[in-house]
Amino acid sequence: MQISLSVNGLEILRDLAPQELLLDFLRDSLALTGTKRSCDVQVCGACTVLVDGLPVSSCCFLAADAAGTEVTTIEGLAERPEFERLEEAFTRHAALQCGFCTPGMLLTVSALLQSGELDSEEEIKRSLAGNLCRCTGYRGILEAVAELAGIE
Repeated sequence: MQISLSVNGLEILRDLAPQELLLDFLRDSLALTGTKRSCDVQVCGACTVLVDGLPVSSCCFLAADAAGTEVTTIEGLAERPEFERLEEAFTRHAALQCGFCTPGMLLTVSALLQSGELDSEEEIKRSLAGNLCRCTGYRGILEAVAELAGIE
């Protein structure tokens, strides 16, 4: 089957198998390898991308379901002006170590900041519950996101 979608602002028209996952489409067909494969069951957040501005687990999202949407990967977010602010806060608070979870975490945080949903540390914890990090212990991540959201 053929789909048309926008990925990081570029219009894409491609053939794909009906069962192809968005994760595989992005990594294998478009060489956008910032999206990571990890759990394959929608619990870790490493594969998070934005579809029409909302975070989705691309490991459980059919590429065909992305037809007609705008998909943003970490490569696309890195080209936006707000990325520098995210990057600086995460670096300043040591909110990353190995970096495997970081693309999905930054995309999720970007969407949450855009929506204005973050107003307390508890809300940050709840909103990031689907993004696992095995390196940082989360304190740095919470501090970085609180700073970005303007939470004291």
